[in-house]
Amino acid sequence: MADTTTTGTANAATALLDRREKFNRSVSHVNDEFHSFRSCLLWMCVDQSNPLTAAVSWSVFLLLAVAVPAASHFLLTCPSCDGRHARPYNGVVQLSLTAVAALSFLCLAAFIRKYGLRRFLFFDKLCHESDTVRTNYMAHLNRSVKMIWVFVGPCLVAEGAYKIWWYASGGSQIPFLGNVYVSDAVACMLEVWSWLYRTTVIFIVCVLFRLICELQILRLQDFARLFHVDSDVASVMSEHLRIRRHLRIISHRFRAFILLALLLVTGSQFACLLVTTKHPHDMSIYKTGELALCSVTLLSALCILLRSATKITHKAQAITGLAAKWHLCATLDSFDTEGETPMAPDQSSHETVFPDAGTDGDSVTDEEDEIDDAKLIPSYAYSTISYQKRQALVNYFENNRAGITVYGFMLDRSTLHTIFGIELSLVLWILGKTIGIS
Repeated sequence: MADTTTTGTANAATALLDRREKFNRSVSHVNDEFHSFRSCLLWMCVDQSNPLTAAVSWSVFLLLAVAVPAASHFLLTCPSCDGRHARPYNGVVQLSLTAVAALSFLCLAAFIRKYGLRRFLFFDKLCHESDTVRTNYMAHLNRSVKMIWVFVGPCLVAEGAYKIWWYASGGSQIPFLGNVYVSDAVACMLEVWSWLYRTTVIFIVCVLFRLICELQILRLQDFARLFHVDSDVASVMSEHLRIRRHLRIISHRFRAFILLALLLVTGSQFACLLVTTKHPHDMSIYKTGELALCSVTLLSALCILLRSATKITHKAQAITGLAAKWHLCATLDSFDTEGETPMAPDQSSHETVFPDAGTDGDSVTDEEDEIDDAKLIPSYAYSTISYQKRQALVNYFENNRAGITVYGFMLDRSTLHTIFGIELSLVLWILGKTIGIS
């Protein structure tokens, strides 16, 4: 008997090790899951996995995110240029992009150095997830690099076209390399590279945050299936505690970045508002083009952060409604509708206990939440769970809301409405002070 138990334990341990090995391959493996991401980090010089790459990373950051923007502002301001080539808003543009890029660079370097890419993206936990979660998460990972270029590509094209026009039409006449044309070509390339580097670093962190949130959404969708099968309360409770723990880890890692990004982007937009309303007659597409492009870039990155956080919070809180509906369906199925007396489970009534609430003639699939939809849950599988256990589980969900938090504040739709109201009030106040509207 003891030998049988030992053999069974050894087989289980071997299977578990094989399963873990599948998702814990060598970090240096050239064809591992992060090949595309590692290539992106390497080409953008933000990989700090060893001292050599860290030195290169910091050198490139100081050159493209600090030195080139500073030189662009102080050497190429061109106060004597004509109206189309003057750049009165260049200081706000360069400072805004550099500040947010510096925040993103420091956070990304700290994350990779402290946790490693595999642990940071929760790949070390995938061995505990279902095949559906693993497959879909790998699909999201493969699309993440493409998503970065979807946001960066249009900004790069617009910025490159503007810089080429500005230098080709005679915006700069500073022969710092001896020849005006060579100097303009080098300065143009450096400015475009600087813009590409800063915007890519910003979007890398935002897309990584979105990717991590997508994993938790996949886990929540997988967790919601527990209410549609024969599951006991202890397993449901244990899985929800594990999800809440991971959400707290994500909140703790990203709370400073989200808060500081919100403050920096908000400050940048207020600065843009001030400088544009100060001299409204001095505005044209040639002067404010870069300012508008900078605003679109920063607001897009901020929208990725806030949308991902509120989406996962919404999905996590939808579990409460699903649990309440599950409890209601099981309770109604356990009692006679006339005498309210308990009745034994009847296999003949297990097939269709309630009418389908979704067959009312309207197709609302796209508008419904995939976790807590409008359909009733067949309750034939829950007759073994007592009313007290179900009620205790619902009370637990109601008093333990999960989601992304920033220093204790839940990032849900109500929080976004509050932020929008505060910023709208500040915008109206600034407009009142600058253009004389009381």
